[in-house]
Amino acid sequence: MNTLRHRSMLLAVAGTALALSLTACQSDSDTTSSSAATPTATKASSPAATASTPAKDTGTSGATGSTGSTGSTGSAGSADAAAGTAGATGEQVAASTPACTAGDIRVTAARQDGPPYTHIVLTAKNTTRHSCRLTGFPHLQFLESHKQDVPAVAKSKPATPVVLTAGAPAYALVKLSDGGVDEDNEPVSAFSLTLEDDSTVIAVTAPGSGGIAVDPAKALTGYWTPELRNGADDF
Repeated sequence: MNTLRHRSMLLAVAGTALALSLTACQSDSDTTSSSAATPTATKASSPAATASTPAKDTGTSGATGSTGSTGSTGSAGSADAAAGTAGATGEQVAASTPACTAGDIRVTAARQDGPPYTHIVLTAKNTTRHSCRLTGFPHLQFLESHKQDVPAVAKSKPATPVVLTAGAPAYALVKLSDGGVDEDNEPVSAFSLTLEDDSTVIAVTAPGSGGIAVDPAKALTGYWTPELRNGADDF
């Protein structure tokens, strides 16, 4: 009887030990599985974090690029608008400025500096205290026997209207002849000039003590310009 009880106790102790051992193994297995799963999760999250960084940088670059582009476009647009406004203002000022009359200017003539000595330069100076607009070209008549105005050279026409402020000059280059000895030149000591917007005759004294030699068939005139275009007009 005691032997059977002792054996039963041994079996109970062995069963308990076995159960504890199985529990411990299961616990170790869960711990190992949990530990093994942790690197996997970390490893899986790593690429996502890495991938999110370039996406953020790209978005920032795109926004910056967009802002830069908008800024450039805005600046260019503002510059174009400013230029357009300035051009429109200049045209409006020129249009609103009264035309120069014979009483507003004083016209003088001088030989062109340097050979060939076949040209003279006319200078029209504003002698008033207000601005005036000098349009077109000087209408010249060198000889009484030739009533036609000297033809104008179209390519000498300035791109913008000529507005003379008080005391400011304008210039016109005039061709007298081709400089040939066989030309039908005639001496001229004075000649007449009228403006585009005023038919009043202005008498101009020819330069030089002996006057100038003019071939009416070869004479040409340039347009009034705000600067002295010496040699710029090839005629």
